[in-house]
Amino acid sequence: MPIRRLPPETVNRIAAGEVVERPASAVKELVENALDAGATRVEVQADGGGLSRILVADDGQGLAADELALAVERHATSKLSPDAEGEYDLLRIATLGFRGEALPSIGSVARLAIASRARGTSGAFAILVDAGAVGAAHPAAFPGPHGARVEVRDLFYATPARLKFMKSERAEALAITEELKRQAMAHEDAGFFLDLDGRRVLKLPAETKGPEGRLARLSAIMGREFSDNAVALDQEREGIRLTGFASLPTYNRGNAAHQYLFVNGRPVRDRLLQGALRGAYADFLARDRHPLAALYLEIDPTQVDVNVHPAKAEVRFRDPGLVRGLIIGALRHALASAGHRASTTVAGAALGGFRPGYAAPPPATGFSAWRQGGWAPQPSGQSIPGLTDVSARAEPNWTEPVWQANSLGDAVTYAAEAVQPAYEAQDFPLGAARAQVHETYIVSQTRDGVVIVDQHAAHERLVYERMKAQMADGGVARQALLIPEVVELDPAEAERVVGRAGELAALGLVVEAFGPGAILVRETPALLGQTDAAGLIRDIADDLAEHDQALALKERLEDVCSTMACHGSVRAGRRLSAPEMNALLREMEVTPHSGQCNHGRPTYVELKLADIERLFGRR
Repeated sequence: MPIRRLPPETVNRIAAGEVVERPASAVKELVENALDAGATRVEVQADGGGLSRILVADDGQGLAADELALAVERHATSKLSPDAEGEYDLLRIATLGFRGEALPSIGSVARLAIASRARGTSGAFAILVDAGAVGAAHPAAFPGPHGARVEVRDLFYATPARLKFMKSERAEALAITEELKRQAMAHEDAGFFLDLDGRRVLKLPAETKGPEGRLARLSAIMGREFSDNAVALDQEREGIRLTGFASLPTYNRGNAAHQYLFVNGRPVRDRLLQGALRGAYADFLARDRHPLAALYLEIDPTQVDVNVHPAKAEVRFRDPGLVRGLIIGALRHALASAGHRASTTVAGAALGGFRPGYAAPPPATGFSAWRQGGWAPQPSGQSIPGLTDVSARAEPNWTEPVWQANSLGDAVTYAAEAVQPAYEAQDFPLGAARAQVHETYIVSQTRDGVVIVDQHAAHERLVYERMKAQMADGGVARQALLIPEVVELDPAEAERVVGRAGELAALGLVVEAFGPGAILVRETPALLGQTDAAGLIRDIADDLAEHDQALALKERLEDVCSTMACHGSVRAGRRLSAPEMNALLREMEVTPHSGQCNHGRPTYVELKLADIERLFGRR
């Protein structure tokens, strides 16, 4: 077939398919244009899932009459400037948009109307584009002192085949909402408002720029509980700065939908983020649970390529290992600084459990009527079990406990030195032990509430943290294979595994190259016992290909340590003395991550006295 030059309108529609995939893509491009123009207020209206009508209005600097015609031409933009030699540097992108494709792409597949008043001018002008046909700029009315109003009608009417691939109006509307939320999280100093089919669904006034305003914006989008259960991050490494907020392990979700990454103010999707979060939370969450996080990366534009895809939703880092290490390190540091803190939702769920869904009305008018002779309780021949039993409370003159553990870690004993402490035990964060319930739960009293501790889950975390510290100090013990095992891999996979041989050796796995596409396994971690070396190597190769990190081996070692900690900890059903209970509480207070067990479940619940009083109507 002969080679033909495609007409401009066909070229524009092909380009539009890359830039504008769905209504949410059009909203993204138009909102980014508004933010690049310095807007402090962005209003979006969408009807019919954005397919019937989209309106984006802003208070930015606006466009002059002679700029309107240029704005709808392909690859015409105000966001790139030539240097002294007339060259355009695509490695130093300081704006959200720069390709000059959004407006002409939208105009080639829809009916586009732009009205604008430039800052400092009195007149406003508008221009119309209908399926690629551009009209002339003409005077028009404009409601504000400056800014722009971009209206898109009948999206994809010029490409009917594309309409067949659109989802339902509700699904498209939800996609628009999520896109605007991401933009709002990236720019807390701008106000964002969204109307869907005439109903306001998003109202986010501008916040002060900085961590406090950012957290307020995140709370408005991700829920107030996020701000109550988030730890702040602020780390810098080799000129790259990471800030943001991540949830406590006990505040998690069943999917990774609430994990956001922003690079130089640009919302991006990157597999690096999920891998880094998985690595940072590996000790605290089960595989089917995911943390919430909003991370903001500030990096030299020359170290990141934002021109990977026309939609600009993906980026490529020059040194992804450095970025991943920074994210994991910052998350682990923030989680360690949280100490034994657990999420507030744990207490809320516990209090909710005390509130019955249905309560039968009392006879007469209740307790007050009984006092007045309205009714009387019926005598019973049975007493309430345990009512007259002596409690296992810890009296004020409790002795100072001393923690002792045998070398195997599978049994714990306590010694008590008879000294009178110069402090009140209930002044400690986890308070003073007052009772043990069902030989499983420790009840302690603080100055302003009650703490209930799961003794087995809490001690399991303490033992696990000690085992991890021992591994870090002495390395992982290795066992040599009687016959070294050869594992066949793809040459590229084998090269990646051999390249991490030093890191793997520190984890107890000794490997070496055995010709092209083969790995020789000489030693494996002793903790794993008899293991499938070939399967382990293949899992590591997959992790290196996907996350550039040997997660499989680390997770297997952590699983073994977790199992050993489970068997070596205080079991449910074991009766503890008051000094033993207090010793457990004191070690929890000084051990990082003791607020959750190895699977992300809380080890204790704290109930404030005010909340308990409300349960009984005392407040």
